[in-house]
Amino acid sequence: MSKSFHKNSNFYKKYLGAGYEIKRKKQEVFVSLVFLIIKISFSLLAIISLIKLGYSSKVRLTRVREIQDAFLYEQYRFNVLTSRFDDLLSSEGEQRFMKDQDQMISRDIIRVIWR
Repeated sequence: MSKSFHKNSNFYKKYLGAGYEIKRKKQEVFVSLVFLIIKISFSLLAIISLIKLGYSSKVRLTRVREIQDAFLYEQYRFNVLTSRFDDLLSSEGEQRFMKDQDQMISRDIIRVIWR
């Protein structure tokens, strides 16, 4: 008798087929469980990566804002000093400069003003 006859026979289906089906279902459950664990692992990896990316972006934007604020402050100081320098070189700038120097030089220092 051939093997196919035994597989199709009632004996095979009744006694050996049930054990084979149970074993096959256990393997399917095991494989499904492994794939589920892999999917969960990759999902957690993606979520953690997104959280790290968001935090890094926040830190970067904070640093950019700080640099921008420092640049605007230095630009303001530059504009003020430029206007003071332009006033110094304008007509009667020397007298304005001396008035400013009165505030900068302390009172107990002897000053010599050339005219």
